Amino acid sequence: MKTKKNIVVLSGSGISAESGISTFRGGNGLWDNVPVEEICTPEGWMRNPAKVLKFYNNLRAQMATKEPNEAHRIVAELESDHNVCVVTQNVDNLHERAGSTRVVHLHGELTKVRPEDCYTERDGYSLKYVQDIGYRAVELGEVGGPRSRQLRPHIVWFGEAVPNLETAARLVSVADILVIVGTSLQVYPAASLYHYAPSGCRIYLIDPDDKLGGHIPGVTFINDVATAGMRRFKEDLQNL
Repeated sequence: MKTKKNIVVLSGSGISAESGISTFRGGNGLWDNVPVEEICTPEGWMRNPAKVLKFYNNLRAQMATKEPNEAHRIVAELESDHNVCVVTQNVDNLHERAGSTRVVHLHGELTKVRPEDCYTERDGYSLKYVQDIGYRAVELGEVGGPRSRQLRPHIVWFGEAVPNLETAARLVSVADILVIVGTSLQVYPAASLYHYAPSGCRIYLIDPDDKLGGHIPGVTFINDVATAGMRRFKEDLQNL
């Protein structure tokens, strides 16, 4: 009987692209259509919260129509034989809907909102006032928390801290296998997480961009999209 391995899957928007969710970079990426400073920064929120809410309401409505793809399902299936944790840069819930039970969201969750003055360094990033709203829209005037402040997306915007980064780094530091799938490793600090992998950890990078192959020394590069790449990884895993 094979020993269970500690597997950490670091996923990005590419794993959800095959479900029809737009990536944030590349051809027709979300940030190609809307300036990032307008909808993904605290300053953009202060200038025009209605515009920010509309953007995320639309994104939430889009997500409601999408389903997990084979790559998400393979990640979830790995839990039957191994200790698996997903560390994702994605704000969608496709990993959870595919069946993954341990998911750390680095950049927040689209189906959740919070009062604009909560989940800060001041309150220790407490989840007390974070609400799961599913796929519904949020409008100006909807408030919450002890001071009845406007609800904002539970998203980590540019210029904000990444509270779950320490947890993610700790998980990677005890991984036997690290699978990086669907991320171009361009968004920091998440892109630096593979540096925490211990000596002897096998690192797999799954990406259709063949230029990324030499990005990480000693990596096993699977030059393919997420679904086909995860199939190939699953076959390789059976021989480890």
